[in-house]
Amino acid sequence: MKKQSIRVLALAAVAGTTVSSCTLLKDLEYEVTPCPLEMHGDSVQVTVDITFPEKSLNKKASAEITPMLGETALKPVTFQGEKATGNGNVIQYKPGGKYTYTDVVAYKPAFENTELMITGTVSKKGTVKDEIDPIEICKGTIVTPLLVNKSGQVRLADDKFERVTPETEFAQINYLKGKSNVRTSELREDDIKETEAWLASAETNPKIDIKSIKVTGYASPEGEEDKNGTLSSDRATTGKETMMKLADKAKNTKASDEGIYSTVGSGEDYPGFKKALKADTQMNEDDKNLVIRVIEMNASSAQREEELRNMRATFTYLDKNIFPLLRRSEIVTNYDLTGFSDEELKNYSVSNPDTLNLEELLFTATLYEDLNEKLRIYKIAEGRYAEDYRPSNNVGAVLYMQNKVSEAKAKFEKANGIKDNEISKNNLGAVAIVEGDREKAWSLLNQAGSSSETSYNKGVLNIQDGDYDDAVSNLGSEATFNKALAQLLNGNPSAAVSTIDNSVDAETAQGYYLKAIAAARQDQLNELVNNLKSAIAKDGSYKAKAMKDREFLKYAENAAFTAIVK
Repeated sequence: MKKQSIRVLALAAVAGTTVSSCTLLKDLEYEVTPCPLEMHGDSVQVTVDITFPEKSLNKKASAEITPMLGETALKPVTFQGEKATGNGNVIQYKPGGKYTYTDVVAYKPAFENTELMITGTVSKKGTVKDEIDPIEICKGTIVTPLLVNKSGQVRLADDKFERVTPETEFAQINYLKGKSNVRTSELREDDIKETEAWLASAETNPKIDIKSIKVTGYASPEGEEDKNGTLSSDRATTGKETMMKLADKAKNTKASDEGIYSTVGSGEDYPGFKKALKADTQMNEDDKNLVIRVIEMNASSAQREEELRNMRATFTYLDKNIFPLLRRSEIVTNYDLTGFSDEELKNYSVSNPDTLNLEELLFTATLYEDLNEKLRIYKIAEGRYAEDYRPSNNVGAVLYMQNKVSEAKAKFEKANGIKDNEISKNNLGAVAIVEGDREKAWSLLNQAGSSSETSYNKGVLNIQDGDYDDAVSNLGSEATFNKALAQLLNGNPSAAVSTIDNSVDAETAQGYYLKAIAAARQDQLNELVNNLKSAIAKDGSYKAKAMKDREFLKYAENAAFTAIVK
């Protein structure tokens, strides 16, 4: 509680004493809460409880009180006696009164170590009679929110790499009309030779794991439907037998196992017929459309065939050029292919990066801790896959981690230009945090989805905005300096210490300094001293900072404290 003295104009007076020659206003009492003042969200709120003792303000007098924060004048407030004229706050003469003054002023760096003073004048009948003797009622401003690390978290765009991928090997056997036996000429076809060679190589390749082989037989859509159904099943059977013979010849043990085979007779292949018809380049479009209408308008196989045979020239063409393609068995080998090992990926990224596809490159970058190696690989991907936003975004993310913020920003903008995406929006928001553009950062982050990185970045902005409860929530469960700072500012210094001790800042200068503040707020002198010593040992600049930091004001005369900072 501070008491105010008044001095008569043109007469000298000593602050803090009562000047008996002033009869209009006697000593007032001031209590500032909090004191020291505190900066939150770029502003300082000043709250002063003013007490007018009994008979302190003359009935016909008025007083204009102006708080001064250093050189900055806050809003004035006027009080008047019960018989004075004017629009001031009326103070009764005999009982006196109380008034709570509040004002909010934009923070200035000078406020950290300046005093909150009271000045003003006392008037009667409109004429200034006395000056209120300036008095310090509070010293300095706590600026702990400024300790926030203004660095956001960036997101790397994920790869779609799969070490093991399902693959297929395909072969086809064609048959004569009404037949299911496999001709020798078919075994000389390229796809059959390639299948045999693939089976031989697969046997010695540990990265190929054959899972199943499906053989499907088909018949062309002419002739009796029942016979065609049987014929397609027979073709599936002979296709299977042929595949097993190829496997035996190639010495492939897995493909020689009958247990992995399945056969299906699909009957008359109308879907295949329509597909082959559309792909044909010799028949004119009108004839094609007519044939398709016949197929679609006749429900039974017999009706469709009858209608087609009535179109003699067309049917002759189909019988010669289309139907033979449908008399077949299809052999599909399903297998798992294991890709490159981590070591192979890393080696190829150096010796022959063109061997790797986009997903492999993006994944390989994640195998490195070294940021320069990550950057090298992401740049390779960016150069080869310019149509995909992910490489540019990830180049930017690494540059951001290397504190090359302007270069990172250009890459994020490039990535978002390739494809508007939440990942790059988050990263541009992180850039805006570093640049100090909080409005832009909020706009970008509100478009960036709900990732943990985006939430963290909002938490950084929450601290700067003075929203500490939201900051604690948004900064997530990861132990970070900013999380500890938010907890401290939100009134939980013990949680802040626990968070710091579990973070990478447990033994950094800023970590020790924050723990010193937490100790001061809990009146733990020994902890304060020990942590402050550690902070200064790590970074000598903290000595000067601690000397003027209003967090430690009540220890300003403490010998253990002054021994550290002076």
